[in-house]
Parts: sequence; C-alpha cells; structure tokens
Amino acid sequence: MLPPLRPERATAKRLAGRFTVITYDRRGRGESGDNQPYAPEREIEDLEALIDHAGGTTALYGSSSGAALALETARRHEDVEKLALYEAPFSEEPLRVSEHDKYATELAALLAADRRGNAARLFLATVGVPAPVIALMRLLPMWSKLKALAPTLAYDEAVLRLARSDLRLPAERWQTLTIPSLCLVGGDSPEWIHEGMRALVQALPTAEFRTLQGQPHAVKPTALAPVLEEFFARDGALANVLDCGAARRASITPSSPERTTKAA
Repeated sequence: MLPPLRPERATAKRLAGRFTVITYDRRGRGESGDNQPYAPEREIEDLEALIDHAGGTTALYGSSSGAALALETARRHEDVEKLALYEAPFSEEPLRVSEHDKYATELAALLAADRRGNAARLFLATVGVPAPVIALMRLLPMWSKLKALAPTLAYDEAVLRLARSDLRLPAERWQTLTIPSLCLVGGDSPEWIHEGMRALVQALPTAEFRTLQGQPHAVKPTALAPVLEEFFARDGALANVLDCGAARRASITPSSPERTTKAA
C-alpha cells in the first residue's frame, strides 16, 4: 500500500514494550532521499546499514513488497535471525501474473509521462480500492501526498522482480534461508495471495503459515502485533525488530531494559 494508508506506526508502538523497534522511510518516501539512478540493491544496503547500527540479534518484518525486501536482505546479512512476512504478492497463477505485467507496463508509461495522479489511481484500483472511494480520496489533502509518492510504486516493482522478470515466486532463491520464518495472510485477502504465501512456506525450510481471520491486505495492528510479539519472543532472546515495510523517517524506539537482551 502507499505509505499514508499503512498502519506500521501503531504496530511498532505495540511491540516497543518488549523489543527495540526500528522503522524507517524507504527510498523516495518521507524524509529519505531518492538518489538516482534507483536500484533495488540500494534498498537492501539501506536495511543492512540499519541492522549494523542496531547491533545484536535482529528480526525483520515486511508486508507486500516489504516482505520481498526482507527476504532479500536476510539472504545477505548473517545477523538476521527471524523473518515475519505478510502477503508478499507473488503468484503462480498465469492469469494473475499476466494481469500484473499489464499493470506494471501501464504504471511505467504513466510515470514516464509524469502522470502521477493517474499512476496512484491505477495502483489503488489494482489493489481493490472501490472507484467511489478513489474519487473521494482525490478531493482530500492526502491526495497530494499520494501523487508525490507515486514514483516509488515502480520501486516496489523492482524489488519484487529482483530474481525474475515477472511476479512468479523465485522459490529456489530462498531455499538456503534456514532461519525461523512466519508467513502471514489475511483471511479476507484474495485466494491467490494465500496460494502464493503457501508456496513461499514450501520454499523456506523452517517457515510456518498462519491466517489472520477477518483481515484484508491492510492488516490492523490489533490483529498483527500480538502474533508478531509471540513469534519474535519465541525460543530465546531477540534485541531488535526492523520494519521493512515502514514509510516514515528512521527511528529507534527503545524497549524496557529488563525485557531486552542483546546477543553476545
């Protein structure tokens, strides 16, 4: 989702009583820069820098394209000890893959013509926002923020296509990721999302699958945070939780000292 619609701040606040929680602006969003030319590898490097800065053991949480970014970062950084992933939008359905390729082509054309409002509208329609709601959003102050962020939609596409040129799951790419992983879907999300995440569970050697009943793609913090807390606290100490899908400035929320232990 585009950043103004995302609930990570509330989720981070709920987790901060137990862990050091780090949220940040991905490139081109919020207060982060947008040096060109863009490359998804730079986003991985941004995450690695935050992991190194935090020190100790780290878990990554990412939703949508942020889940793909978390997976790619975990492949490269040995200090990542757990992964929680919500609805990475990979699919094995040929029709869905074809439809997404059409979306990506149209998005690229709109951005090349600097038609940011149309690009934002295309994205919102593609993820299922009803047309009357989009029409209302265009009248609100938030619309100018959505238009400003529209170029970053192409960045999401680049992250999803790091391993292959379409939306299919690059299963073999992550088979060496043996860290505990939690793959989550919302009960109200489309079946193709569920199937894609089940395929991801099969690709990750130590992954588990869980459905958050009654939740759509824009998951509520009240449903997500308790599940993340239980998973991150399981099987020993964990110092830091880094939110890969966040879209705000970088910040570190200290946890209660008696409840956080950094690995030796």
